[in-house]
Amino acid sequence: MPILEVRDIHKSFDTEAILKGISFSMEAGESVSIIGSSGSGKTTLLRCLNFLETPDEGTITVRGEQIFDAHAPALKPEEIRARRLHFGLVFQQFNLFPQYTALENVMLAPKITVESPDIRQIEDTARNLLDQMGLSDRMNNYPHQLSGGQQQRVAIARALALKPDILCFDEPTSALDPELTGEVLKVIRGLAEQKTTMIIVTHEMSFARDVSDKVIFMDGGVIVEQGAPGDVIDNPREERTRQFLASYNS
Repeated sequence: MPILEVRDIHKSFDTEAILKGISFSMEAGESVSIIGSSGSGKTTLLRCLNFLETPDEGTITVRGEQIFDAHAPALKPEEIRARRLHFGLVFQQFNLFPQYTALENVMLAPKITVESPDIRQIEDTARNLLDQMGLSDRMNNYPHQLSGGQQQRVAIARALALKPDILCFDEPTSALDPELTGEVLKVIRGLAEQKTTMIIVTHEMSFARDVSDKVIFMDGGVIVEQGAPGDVIDNPREERTRQFLASYNS
């Protein structure tokens, strides 16, 4: 059974259709990279999966449980919060709380989400995650005392703290310079090696080729092509994919 099944997702803002029938599935432990030009709908798709936007049509199923159906009654706020926990989301701009240390940022979501939280256990988990991110010596630093790469690694630890079924990245290196990009990609590569289930919206083609089990190319709100990285990136079938990759590499 796929861990995630997305079927016929549509989303429009005012009269502009952004997603026009997106369907794909993925298995537990897979890394799926989504590539495409700006405006192709990649970020909107992630926001729909994370319940930050509500699709106009379609269904989303996680581990065999349908968590969204556009034709079902509207979800209550508490239902949305519960279903959002299936996904962790790492944003482009880190979105850390400036008034909290790295450790406090990672602890915050479990403290306010888990019923009767075990604070010591939450802290132990947060410390272990920050250590995994190579930040054991930065736990008590505030965001302004961290580099962009360090802030993004804190954000990854924060997303992992609630043990989501699927970890989502929205262009995780777009706000970083090349040196800091490498350290974040190294962390994501390590997660892929541990078989963390991930969806990665990225413009790093070589990284997508190396780390992904599947690559999805989106253009104009539709999936033009999907398959193994060696097929989609190195030997695309569709002319639109070839044009995108040619312009990207030029």
